[in-house]
Amino acid sequence: MPSLLAFKFSFLQWSKDSSIIAFITFALLILLPLHEGHTKMDTKSHSSPYKKPTLDELKTKLTKEQYACTQEGATEAPFKNAYWDNKEDGIYVDVATGEPLFLSLDKYDSGSGWPSFTKPIDPKHLKLVPDHKLSVERIEVKSYSGDSHLGHVFDDGPKDRGGKRYCMNSAALKFIPLKDMKKQGYGPFLFHFKDKEKWQTANLAGGCFWGMEKLLGSLKGVIETQVGYAGGALQKPTYEDVRTGKTGHAEAVQVLFDPKLITYEDLLLEFFRIHDPTTVNQQGNDKGTQYRSAIFYENDEQKQVAKKVIQRVNSSKDWKKDVVTELKSANAFWRAEEDHQKYLEKFPNGYSCHLRRPYKF
Repeated sequence: MPSLLAFKFSFLQWSKDSSIIAFITFALLILLPLHEGHTKMDTKSHSSPYKKPTLDELKTKLTKEQYACTQEGATEAPFKNAYWDNKEDGIYVDVATGEPLFLSLDKYDSGSGWPSFTKPIDPKHLKLVPDHKLSVERIEVKSYSGDSHLGHVFDDGPKDRGGKRYCMNSAALKFIPLKDMKKQGYGPFLFHFKDKEKWQTANLAGGCFWGMEKLLGSLKGVIETQVGYAGGALQKPTYEDVRTGKTGHAEAVQVLFDPKLITYEDLLLEFFRIHDPTTVNQQGNDKGTQYRSAIFYENDEQKQVAKKVIQRVNSSKDWKKDVVTELKSANAFWRAEEDHQKYLEKFPNGYSCHLRRPYKF
């Protein structure tokens, strides 16, 4: 259910051309509390989507070999399985639950005949347990949420890549090609392919990150976005930390884009159209250092482009006051809680104070 604030904002926009409705709106604005930054009432918890189906459901969903491997700890034949020699880029997930497990970037040919990886995407998605089935004790690898048997991990992997070999059963995995990752819900993992695909990232802050993400994410050439916290010194900040305005972090959007389709300069020009870069520590009713306008550049080239764009925006006089956007070298970008990711896709009528101006600068 959208917050009262979101209702007020939408209602005010809808009623601006009607004097009668505007009077009602004015009354509502008096009766309802004013917005003081988006608060906990605007967010909702989302449980993990990676839940193990019942065994009966799995017997229907999985092939006999997939069921035997994931639920009964069986091992498939080497060199006669789907992914041992797969060289396509993408992500490998638990075949039973869809939980993300490994990236093609960490896959290598171990000569074993099974798909092998040097590391998981995130150790939190795995469970490592002793396997006493053989006389030589091994470490079994299971998926965390689905408890699926995946394979084993050994200490004979490439030394220059950590020395581990995660030897998995293809039957325990589902492979999703790079081109399908976003539409199948694995868009955030596309950031890992930035260097290989020669993509770039921009780190931008301009008030509440919900509205910023929606508008920037709609641009042609933008591959993926994520919201988070940037510009402060606190390690692993939470929303509750940042909303105090005392951490030095700004609510920010990290934009993954293809420079062959949209340049960093054009992306910044859009950035200056969708928020007010002339207000200090404020966007609309959102006030505080966490709502400041900022560009966190990743290299000197981005810095020089940003300076050029700011000068261009100031010279245009489209904004009646000068730009106060902070220009700062990027440090860590901390991904925000899942509640905040793609917020306006989850709640289309949710609060936003951003819109695109038709400025020509």
